[in-house]
Amino acid sequence: MKEKLIAFVHGLMIYDYILFATVLTLFILFIVLAIVLRNRVGLSIFLVLFAFAIVTLGPTLGYIEMHKYLFKNSLELISQKRLTFVEAVVVKGRLTNESERNFSECKITAGAYKVTKNKYKNYIYKLKPFKKMSIVKRDIPKGATVDFKIIVEPFRYKKDYNITLGASCR
Repeated sequence: MKEKLIAFVHGLMIYDYILFATVLTLFILFIVLAIVLRNRVGLSIFLVLFAFAIVTLGPTLGYIEMHKYLFKNSLELISQKRLTFVEAVVVKGRLTNESERNFSECKITAGAYKVTKNKYKNYIYKLKPFKKMSIVKRDIPKGATVDFKIIVEPFRYKKDYNITLGASCR
């Protein structure tokens, strides 16, 4: 856990610090405004609750949305093939850098999840794949398209399954 936290802090960029400073400033502003308007109890309570909502949801949602915008990419699944003599699945795909920045690295993850006839179970199975494998591609310039291949092994599942792809770039 400590290593993940240290890696997260080292991976922050100037936009993240600006986001966190803005959230903290808005929190302090709404708390001060609630103190100034303490005679109006209803408005004051609303401002305090709004300030705490900003300080709890702001950094998380802001970080996620900002990184979606700054590091926009698209993934295309070209093929998936289960190997006959080895317990593995070969996943081929294509990653396109759609942002205005060069990517220093992208962690591409392929996940396999079960498929059933029940749509609610399918939704739950998508959230937690039973097998995941990741690779890292480095130095992807803006507008470039990179082909990749991921071997998901050991893959012993015999029933029906689907493959999902995800990419986290910076």
